[in-house]
Amino acid sequence: MGMKPSPFAIKIPYEEKNNKVVGGRPNPDDRSDAIDKVTGRARYAADYNLPGQLIGKVLRSPHAHAVIKSIDTTDAEKIAGVKAVVTRDDFPDMEVEHAASGELMVNFRDVTRNMIAREKALYDGHPVAAVAALSESIAKQALKLIKVDYEVLPHVIDVVEAMQPDAPLLHEDMFTKGAGIEPDPTKKSNIATRIESKLGDIEDGFRKADFIVEHESNTKPTHQGYIEPQASIANFSEGGTIEVYTGTQGHHVFRAQIAKLLKMDVSKIKVVPAELGGGFGGKNNVYLEPLAAQLS
Repeated sequence: MGMKPSPFAIKIPYEEKNNKVVGGRPNPDDRSDAIDKVTGRARYAADYNLPGQLIGKVLRSPHAHAVIKSIDTTDAEKIAGVKAVVTRDDFPDMEVEHAASGELMVNFRDVTRNMIAREKALYDGHPVAAVAALSESIAKQALKLIKVDYEVLPHVIDVVEAMQPDAPLLHEDMFTKGAGIEPDPTKKSNIATRIESKLGDIEDGFRKADFIVEHESNTKPTHQGYIEPQASIANFSEGGTIEVYTGTQGHHVFRAQIAKLLKMDVSKIKVVPAELGGGFGGKNNVYLEPLAAQLS
């Protein structure tokens, strides 16, 4: 039985095109943001300046692995011009709960601990506290007066070393999951998951092969290379609503994550995406936004 074409279907005629990329001269009108970016008119989140805007700065851990025994912000709060200071105590803890976020699955227990350290600093540069002040110089001065009592723990920065049975544990509650792990492991590990990809009869392939080549490949940690800095502006109104201006490729995802991390109704939050210099998946997960919102 034949099917009738949909009355809403549109037939697009095939057209031969001589497309060229290398050595070509693309029409700047094809990119709505091209002129603004190359002339410097583009306004990224760091370029915003709203009425009454305060400056926020983040205190980061100098240790790659350390228990945070205490945080004393008393002296920082006494400085004239300091309007707010936040630490782990100003954010609700999160249970283990997974959700889709762009190309990834995130665990909100981990997301809130990446946003600001709780039990431990897990990497060099991990946020420990944040300050909002009338100027950047005042905020920097306040950061120097925050006293953090660290119990520095051993750490490794090599993947192979981290997988050894006696390596210092970053997450004390993690057991390895994945393919071929039977029975369930009883020893905690830095190895989160074991993944095995297999197609066909491997042993038969080896028997028939003229040559067998074994090779191990390692890559270093990398991050996306967008052209603007990470920055966020938040306005928490007296009516209990938040406006957030930030560089993101998924403002609805950001709105949902901010609501979850601050335990707010998602309808109370509005996220306005600023000009984006690049994302590549790196701006699908919140970074500074909950800190800015809580400071506001």
